[in-house]
Amino acid sequence: MSSGPNFSFSTPQNTPASNAPISSRAQQPGLGSVQEEGNMGDAAAAAMLAKNPALVSMIQNKLGTLVGQSSGYIESLPPNVRRRVAGLKGVQKEHSKLDAEMQKEILELEKKYFAKFTPLYEKRAAIVNGKAEPSDEEVTTGEEASTDDDGKPTIKTEPEEDEDNTPMTGIPEFWLSAMKNEPQLAGMITERDEEALKHLVDIRMEYLDQPGFRLVFEFGSNDFFDNKLISKTYFYQEETSYSGDFVYDRADGDKIQWKTDKDLTMKIETKKQRNKNTKQTRVIKKSVPTDSFFNFFSPPKPPSDDDEDDAASDIEERLELDYALGEDIKEKLIPRAVDWFTGEALKFEEPMEELEEGEFEDEDDEDEDDLSDDREEDETDDDVRE
Repeated sequence: MSSGPNFSFSTPQNTPASNAPISSRAQQPGLGSVQEEGNMGDAAAAAMLAKNPALVSMIQNKLGTLVGQSSGYIESLPPNVRRRVAGLKGVQKEHSKLDAEMQKEILELEKKYFAKFTPLYEKRAAIVNGKAEPSDEEVTTGEEASTDDDGKPTIKTEPEEDEDNTPMTGIPEFWLSAMKNEPQLAGMITERDEEALKHLVDIRMEYLDQPGFRLVFEFGSNDFFDNKLISKTYFYQEETSYSGDFVYDRADGDKIQWKTDKDLTMKIETKKQRNKNTKQTRVIKKSVPTDSFFNFFSPPKPPSDDDEDDAASDIEERLELDYALGEDIKEKLIPRAVDWFTGEALKFEEPMEELEEGEFEDEDDEDEDDLSDDREEDETDDDVRE
C-alpha cells in the first residue's frame, strides 16, 4: 500500500476534546521559539526578518534539522538508570500493542452497531423519498424530542387554519437542506451545485473489508450527469499511528459522467479578440476549472518526494480539509441528518473563531484592475492575425 500523509483517524470513543494538528509539519519549531540575543528588540528583529525571507527560510530549515535530536541528557545518565529507561521503553511498546488491538476492537464494535443502524437509515430514506410514512408513535416521539426553551414543540404536525395542505411526496430537498446547514459543506456548495443536489435521494456510508470506509451519494434522474451512484472511498494504512489511531492513506472518488455542457466543476470563459488588420472581432470560449461541491469526488493526491516544500504544504492542507469533510459526512451528517435538516444540530457545534478586524485585506479593486488589464490585452496584444 502506498504511503500517504500521517493523518490520524479518531473513532467517536477516543475523539479528543480539541483537534490536534495532523500535518506532518505541524510539530516543527518556528521562529517564535528563537530567542534573539544581544540588545536587539523584538520589534527590530521582526522587521529585519520580514525584510529578509531568505534568512527566515534558512533559520526554519536549521530548526527543522534539530527536531528529534538528542539533547545529551539521556547519554549523561548512569548505566543503571539508562537500563531502567530502556525497560520503560519496552513497557511502552507493550502498551502500544494493546492500543492497536483496542482500536481494531473499537472498529469491529462500530461495525456491529452500524449493522443495527442500517435499518433505521433505510426507514429514513423511505420516508424522505415518499415510499413510506412514519408511524403515529414515531411522530409523537419526534414531537416530544423537538421543543424550544419553553418546552413547546418546534415541529407542529397539525395544519393551521387556512394553511395550504397541498399533498407533497416525501420531504423535498432534504439532503440539500441538511448539507447547507453543515458549515463545512455549506461553504463548498455553489448556486449551480444546488440544482443538481436537489436530486439527492440518499447519502450512505459503508465499511470496507480493509481499514477504511466509503461514502455513497445516490441521485435521481437529473440534467447534469448519468451516474445514479457517486462514491468516495477513504483508505487507512494497515499500521496504526504512534498513539494507536488509524492513519489515513488515500482517498479515491468515482468519475462523474457529466452530460454535454453540464460539468459543474468547469465554467466557460469568453475572450474577445480583435484583428489588427480588419478590425473585426471574434469571441473565444474555453472551459476552465471552477469551485464546486463535486470537486469533492476528485481528491488531491498525497505529496511526493519531488514536490517543493511550499507545494507539499499546500497539498497537505487540502488533504486535511478533504479528510475532515469525509469525517463530517460520516460522523455528523449521516447519523443525524434530520437534525441538520431542521438546523438543531448547529446548537451543538463549536462556534467558529471570530477573526480580528483587519486580518484580511480587500482584493476586489485589485481583481477589477486585473480584469481591466485582461480586457485591454485581449483587444491589443492578443489580436488575431489573418
